[in-house]
Amino acid sequence: MQSSFSETKYWLRTARTISEALPYMRRYSGKSFVIKYGGHAMTEPELADIFASDIVLLKQVGINPVVVHGGGPQIGNMLERLNIKSNFIDGLRVTDQASVEVVEMVLSGTINKHIVAAINSAGGSAVGLSGRDAHLIRAKKLVSPKGDLGLVGDPTNVDPHVLTTLEQAGVIPVVAPVGTGQNGEILNINADTAAGAVASAVGAVRLLMLTDVPGVLSKNGSLIENLSVDEVRELMKDGTIQGGMIPKLETCIQAVEQGVEAAVVLDGRVPHALLLEIFTPRGLGTLITRKKN
Repeated sequence: MQSSFSETKYWLRTARTISEALPYMRRYSGKSFVIKYGGHAMTEPELADIFASDIVLLKQVGINPVVVHGGGPQIGNMLERLNIKSNFIDGLRVTDQASVEVVEMVLSGTINKHIVAAINSAGGSAVGLSGRDAHLIRAKKLVSPKGDLGLVGDPTNVDPHVLTTLEQAGVIPVVAPVGTGQNGEILNINADTAAGAVASAVGAVRLLMLTDVPGVLSKNGSLIENLSVDEVRELMKDGTIQGGMIPKLETCIQAVEQGVEAAVVLDGRVPHALLLEIFTPRGLGTLITRKKN
């Protein structure tokens, strides 16, 4: 794994000159960034190591990163190993009592602790949490007109106190997206949705959604670098934005409308995607803001 020193050298080369990089450091010093972490960036060992080092570097230059991670493929693999059947409605896993116990075990256990260990090994200080810890994420059961989703939740309240406390102590929170329901039950929450709710609650300046595509693409397949909320909605209406990108962007819209300065959809398969997005003038993915820049 690369050291923090070598990461810093990489970052300075990417930014080309120190004078080019310093404005970004000053602008974001003391600010919170929420990073939704999943896809290939999380499952490929080399990318996972790079991600951990980049998170540590963000903390070192004064940014307060909060990581909210997914784990759909790992959950699916464990359910299969345990011979527990699973199906989806609109991309959401139908979650019964047996499934939700596996969801919590995989997300709050194996995956969460692996990410924490990687960040700590890269020189940071990280602590793993689930949305059920310290009343972090309260949720209600999500209702779908297409069928009963079971123990799937939609965040109703995020209490940022524990995240703020960790931030002040110099610790990086790593959050597993499960929450507490109205009757104290475990609820499985989509990681994108959880990340958006956390970003709004902590007053983040950026919600960074790592995906397995370059960002929002036009109909001819080229990357759209900047979009306003209204432009995103228009692209949804005309069919340019389709499938799984729709709920992801709906989360971005909600976060921006609730006070997050901007949301970014970017390609987590690109090494150092976070640094390229944050510390270079052009960025890497699609930047979504409340109004047109």
